[in-house]
Order: sequence, then structure tokens, then C-alpha cells
Amino acid sequence: MRAGSGSRQVLNLDTLVRLRRGLRAPGTPRRLPVPDDMAVPLGCDAVAVPARFGPLLMPRLPRVGCVYADEAYWWWIVPSDSDYALEWPAPAQYATGAVVPDAPHAPDLIHRPDGMLPYTPPIPLYLAVCRLTGTPPTWSRPVSA
Repeated sequence: MRAGSGSRQVLNLDTLVRLRRGLRAPGTPRRLPVPDDMAVPLGCDAVAVPARFGPLLMPRLPRVGCVYADEAYWWWIVPSDSDYALEWPAPAQYATGAVVPDAPHAPDLIHRPDGMLPYTPPIPLYLAVCRLTGTPPTWSRPVSA
């Protein structure tokens, strides 16, 4: 927007998502370290679930990528923007850039897939988290006018 032009800046969904992601909780953020010999051609985000759900999710997934764990959470590496048009159900948390907030140290890598890609497919992960939390997927909820 130019000063004095009288025009307004239009914010689209992408801009709003970037702005929301810019709001971070205070603390010591730590990025989950993807193994050096793995490629991340689709970028890298993470989905955290409480540790009690971690072992229940593993057998429900067709492919499991890199998974990290600490005492409180299990973190699943997913491609960037895997939160686009999805509301990950509570108590899951979405971490843009695979940055773990308020971590005294990075969680430990507890599962590494065969191959060169660290990703867990986000849609099967999303559906499994929805099932465990008893939350209907975003696209199956009623739409109000």
C-alpha cells in the first residue's frame, strides 16, 4: 500500500496464516533436527500429540516418518502447510517449521523411516488423531449458513 494512494491492502488467507504463525509463545524454541541424510523437498512442520497417544497412533498409520518424543509429547514430521484448511483437534498442536516451543532441549528421535524422506503423511495422521480424540474431521462437520 502506498501512502496517500487511498487504496487498502487486501489480506488473503495466505497472509493471515503467515501472520498467525508469526505469533509465538515466549520461551526457548527448538527446531526438530531432521537427520542430515534425509531430504525435505516439501519443507518441514510437525504435529505434536500427548505422549499417551503416541503408541496408539503408530499402528494406525500406513507410513510413519520421523517421530520425536519427550516426556510430554510425541512429534510427527509432516510436509510444510499440512495445517492448510485443517483444524488439528485438541490436544494436538501444530508446529510450523518443526519448531518446538519452550523446550529445554530438542526431543529425541524415536523412529526413523527407511528411505530419504522424513514425512508422515498428514491426512492419515489427521484422521487417526481425529479418531483417537473423538473429533469429526473438518470436512465432515455441518456447515452453517
